[in-house]
Amino acid sequence: MKKTLLLTAIGMLFICASTFAQKINTDSLALVAKISDDQLKLGKLQNEVEQKTKNKQNAATKAQQSANDNADAASKLTDNPTDKKLARKADNSAGDARSDARFSRKEASRLESLNKDIYDLKRKIADEQAKLYKYAPATVAVQADTTQH
Repeated sequence: MKKTLLLTAIGMLFICASTFAQKINTDSLALVAKISDDQLKLGKLQNEVEQKTKNKQNAATKAQQSANDNADAASKLTDNPTDKKLARKADNSAGDARSDARFSRKEASRLESLNKDIYDLKRKIADEQAKLYKYAPATVAVQADTTQH
């Protein structure tokens, strides 16, 4: 009777251990898939940085040019304040300068947001890799080697 009870308890222990091992394996596979997806997203975001930087620089250059044009138009208008043609030109250049400055600020904000998203995603990947390390230290080391190349 005691042998049967002992063997039953040991059998249950092995069943529980194998079920627990399967859960760990499933969890680690899910983490690996999530890390892979996040790394793909990170690559896409990093590919956008150069273009967003160029957009920001072009918008800033255009805003500066518009501001210079506005200053020139205002200067000409002060020389002849009754000229309606110059007044219209100064008004239009002021509007262009405002809209170009707004566009430049938006481009700068887009680049800043992209950089923040990249930082957050890198931190998320690092956290996921730390969780994966709890399940299988060797798997993380192998994965880290493959991502560096």
